[in-house]
Amino acid sequence: MLDADTFLTTLYVMVDDFCKANLPAEVRPGPGASLSRSEVVTLAIFGQWGRFSSERDFFRYAQQRLRAAFPTLPNRTQFNRLLRRHHDAIVAFDLSLREETDLELLDLSAAPVRDRRRRGRSWVAGKADYGYSSREGTFFGFHVLVSVSPQGVICGFAFGPGSAKEQKLAECFFALRHRPHPRLMSVGAHQGGHYVADKGFAGRELHVRWKQHYGASLLSLVPRRDKVQRPKWWHKRLVSLRQIVETVYEKLHHVFRLHRERPHELGGFAARLAAKVGLHNFCIWLNRSLGRPPLQFADLLDW
Repeated sequence: MLDADTFLTTLYVMVDDFCKANLPAEVRPGPGASLSRSEVVTLAIFGQWGRFSSERDFFRYAQQRLRAAFPTLPNRTQFNRLLRRHHDAIVAFDLSLREETDLELLDLSAAPVRDRRRRGRSWVAGKADYGYSSREGTFFGFHVLVSVSPQGVICGFAFGPGSAKEQKLAECFFALRHRPHPRLMSVGAHQGGHYVADKGFAGRELHVRWKQHYGASLLSLVPRRDKVQRPKWWHKRLVSLRQIVETVYEKLHHVFRLHRERPHELGGFAARLAAKVGLHNFCIWLNRSLGRPPLQFADLLDW
């Protein structure tokens, strides 16, 4: 178990080394920012712990406890602008912690951004939408898609409106991996192996097209109505493999408070989602360094 200061120092050193070695130097007109890029990325990632009930709660903690480490900490509005500005740096750091694997597990989860019964316009109206998930039921927000290694490391992620279905988001995900876009690098890179998904991603014609167009070979659970059924051992094996995705989403939602996000801007949601992925992957790296089980996050920090 580490104290918060040791955890934060380790995270900052790793982020700073990565930024200096892999990202171009910051060049912006006008006066310099109150925090460096490395400081913003570090605070963004550290602030996603579920110990903080909200972004406002984390900022109160930072003002009271982290002033010695970050003496130029600006007000919360300025910090949020810096957070959105450095979204791409956070994503780059996330993906630097992924691991080589020939098997990735793909799944979708709901990320509500407001109570579905609330009236009036949402802050992210026109971007978030109503959708349905087995965990949340009907919700208003986004669907988050992640690709996970069998050890629980997130190798790529993306999100779309709550009304978007699994197959549509998966096709966009594979297309972006096949032909990367500089503003949408969070999907990561295809590593040449197979994907495993649940029956929401099923469809033989789709699987053939994804293989032909994007080189994505996907194995999915088969719906009962499908005429071609797999042996029971096949079904059990895929279900067993997919358990790790459920564990990863449990960490994102409850350990890193994804289910409590209430963004005012799309860029803010994207940056905080990237920071949660970065914290998840960093905690796995740190646990391995300490000889602990990779996904044992609950007692990693002594607050």
